Amino acid sequence: MKVITIIQPWATLIALGEKQFETRSWATKHRGELAIHAGKKIDKEACREPEIRKALERHGYTEDNLPTGAVVAICKLSECLKSLDTWTDGYELEGRKLIYSPEYEFGDFTPGRFAWELADVNQLPEPIPAKGQQGLWNWEGVGA
Repeated sequence: MKVITIIQPWATLIALGEKQFETRSWATKHRGELAIHAGKKIDKEACREPEIRKALERHGYTEDNLPTGAVVAICKLSECLKSLDTWTDGYELEGRKLIYSPEYEFGDFTPGRFAWELADVNQLPEPIPAKGQQGLWNWEGVGA
């Protein structure tokens, strides 16, 4: 199974269904099943941003209890869309898809970057320890 390592709190926000797009500087042709791996790093400053803090707290998380070094969710990578433009209320992606708050606060939608659209996200009952890697990598864990 393909996996992407994402620093916290972003990985948990995806697992919770709060974040529907992962933004990257690079596109991928991969579509289908994708595991979300929480890297060992926690962006504590991001955890203190009001929208992010509220989203985490709704589910009982703070910067102090986020899982790290583990696969936290399985989802489907349904689309990879280029960010085209910014406007008063958000961003425009290819296919005239518009991104509004709070989603645009959960990623870097600067024009020229890519938004990986995630669907059918299932948070694992318990995080599964795994060593992360850069880029897309293969994992032999659950369902692989």
